[in-house]
Amino acid sequence: MTAATLHIAAPTFAERTGLRVADAITGHVRRRMERRAERRALAIDLLREQQARKTMDPFVLEQALQMIGSRSR
Repeated sequence: MTAATLHIAAPTFAERTGLRVADAITGHVRRRMERRAERRALAIDLLREQQARKTMDPFVLEQALQMIGSRSR
């Protein structure tokens, strides 16, 4: 009777296969999520860098203000 109980408690071939497939899918999804997060972080870094460059260039700002001032006259 103990042997029968142990046999019933063990996963069947189909269940083991299903678990392996589920693990493979989960791993694939996790890798995709990590890659997407890395790409998003890179994009945010690039955007911050571009915005920092735009605000740190006083010559371009002064030139734009002069152009606006000369047009309004």
